[in-house]
Amino acid sequence: MRTEDLLAAIATGLWRWDHASERVTLDAEAARLLGLPATPVELTQAAVRSRFHPVDFAEVNGIVQLAVAEQTLAEARLRIVDERGRVQRTVRTRSRPRIVDGGFELVGTLQEVPEPQPGTSAAHTPITGDWRRSREAFLLDAGRALAEARSTAEVLRVAAGLSMPGFMPDGLAVFAIEGDRLSVIGRHGHPSGDERPFGGLALTAEHPAAEVVRTGRASYLPTPEDYRRRYPATWPPAARFHRTSWAFLPLVNAGRTIGAWMAAFAQPVAFTPDERSVLSTVARMLAQALARAGMQEEQQELALGLQRSMMPTVQPDIPGMTVAARYVPTGGGLEVGGDWYDMIPLPSGRIALVIGDVQGHDVRAAGLMGQLRIALRAYASEGHHPDAVLSRASRFLAGINETELRGHGEDQRFATCLYIEVDPATGLLDIARAGHPDPAIRMSDGTTLVRPTAGGLPLGIVPDTDYPTTRLVLEPGETMMVCTDGLIETGGHDLETGWARLRGVLEEWEDGEDGEDGENLERLADALVQAVHGPPSHHTTGPLVDRREDDIAVLLLRRDAAACAVGAGGLPAPRPVRRTVLSIAQAEPERIAEARRQVREVLHDWADPDQVDSAVLMVSEMVTNVLLHTDGDAVLVAEITGERGARRIRVDVADSSDELPHRRSPGELASSGRGLMLLELLAGAWGVDPRGDGKSTWFELYEEAGDAAGPVSPESEPAA
Repeated sequence: MRTEDLLAAIATGLWRWDHASERVTLDAEAARLLGLPATPVELTQAAVRSRFHPVDFAEVNGIVQLAVAEQTLAEARLRIVDERGRVQRTVRTRSRPRIVDGGFELVGTLQEVPEPQPGTSAAHTPITGDWRRSREAFLLDAGRALAEARSTAEVLRVAAGLSMPGFMPDGLAVFAIEGDRLSVIGRHGHPSGDERPFGGLALTAEHPAAEVVRTGRASYLPTPEDYRRRYPATWPPAARFHRTSWAFLPLVNAGRTIGAWMAAFAQPVAFTPDERSVLSTVARMLAQALARAGMQEEQQELALGLQRSMMPTVQPDIPGMTVAARYVPTGGGLEVGGDWYDMIPLPSGRIALVIGDVQGHDVRAAGLMGQLRIALRAYASEGHHPDAVLSRASRFLAGINETELRGHGEDQRFATCLYIEVDPATGLLDIARAGHPDPAIRMSDGTTLVRPTAGGLPLGIVPDTDYPTTRLVLEPGETMMVCTDGLIETGGHDLETGWARLRGVLEEWEDGEDGEDGENLERLADALVQAVHGPPSHHTTGPLVDRREDDIAVLLLRRDAAACAVGAGGLPAPRPVRRTVLSIAQAEPERIAEARRQVREVLHDWADPDQVDSAVLMVSEMVTNVLLHTDGDAVLVAEITGERGARRIRVDVADSSDELPHRRSPGELASSGRGLMLLELLAGAWGVDPRGDGKSTWFELYEEAGDAAGPVSPESEPAA
């Protein structure tokens, strides 16, 4: 005997309820228990819900949600009602929820249970005594669903799935006023392809929807004869759908009629006072939901239009380089804020990349951002250097603070900004920074470093502020990322933990093949935003969990790997090295710590950790020696070449003094004089080379220490 036959013999049916697709599959016995013909059938969720007592379904819904959350069995009792709202039988359902893409599905049984004793309220009598509770449960469920709908499409979908207590429409249409006409913005339960009954209607037309809009009064048509008698011109197209009852209700919000709602029934409906009360209440909730969704959509369209007008498109065809950009608003209010990016062609033939963040997340911040962006474009187009562009922009914003904001009693605003002048031919980057996060460089082997740059105060705080310029070189195959702090700190992160999260995304990213850099860079931009706003971000929340979310702007600049693919004589160019450059001024001894950090990060995957410690110690000694014994700045260059496992790191520290270092014999208590001794003891090779008006002290370490012949002194090592 088949399982289905065995279950039918004990009045038990099988069903499968797919919450994602809102479809329910019933075997023959389950269909019979629901009062349907005893044949297997697939129905909509709304059609099945209309067979359940609304009070019971509201309770069962909570049981199911708990079972889904806890992955346990959902068991409950349900009263089955007919089209007139009379209880036919009571069934027990046992279902096991299963998580699927987009939702869950219930797989289980329906089993009839013994009839209640005579005299109880559920014995084949109309549920008039339960009507008020049924109505309250239904309206609570409908109100919650409509309140959660965020768009017009969602509101219409919820309206199509409403299961009214005792009577269920199988055809719905929502009419909206557009000028002097009515148009259908949503319909359900009507075959596609026949649009004549739902075409544009004049408000003066003899149509029930137009009449309820004109009069503000509902129109109930219990029989086809009522429809044909009252609206003879409209009856022929409506008759093709074979409905027996119709209700047309005005959609009124804040005292203004915004449209009409039609509910059509395949079964006769008398439209009793209770039924009319339910329909009119649903119409009011539907009107409020549509008005709210329409307002949100208008605000979103306004915000998107405002952002599109202020946010430029990046130039895709820079010779030898590729650019990608993203802007993501916070999602609150009008979804506008003060973050921006820009790309400006310069008179010299170079390109300026700008990214910034005006304080605030409101319309005022967006307006100031637009003004500041125009000012920066003007200053850059005049040919000013990066430091002069930011100085003028700071003076411009300070003037707005003084004349416009303070004069109207508003709080003054400042802005952070990073301005980068790019030479596409050489990869040279001249960077000026106003209180903004530093850029990060992803090297050709995936290693990512934050590049410290000199900077000044945010724009608008002090009118006459200096902004020193830092010069970097973007090597072939390297990618620079600049962003606003929203990309770093969203999710409760601070600067340190936020950079660590982004570094993981950048270093795990795989470069595209030749010719695919543009498409690959776009995917990297999406991956960075996804790491912050997508599902992965929920697993990487930071320590400052109460930090407010922020707008996000990000710019990526990649120097194509093929830009210098051919070397001298037509031979392939050497493989790009991992390289970092850092300047330490006489007035910035605190940057010695930054030099140590940069070297340690460059050596993050070095095989021998003792060599890493040695390199950091030698760099500290070399830079400190420059700052103590010369009058100039120190320039640190560290680069790694070779294949992993057999690499070489060379570190050069250059200064402007032509006095060569010499050995000393420090005593046991001396606090200095050990620099050259450390180089002799720790370096694989080292030396001091004259260089123009100064010198360069350098050392090398080899990943396979056994291959080195031992420390090499300046006397035995030829000049590089």
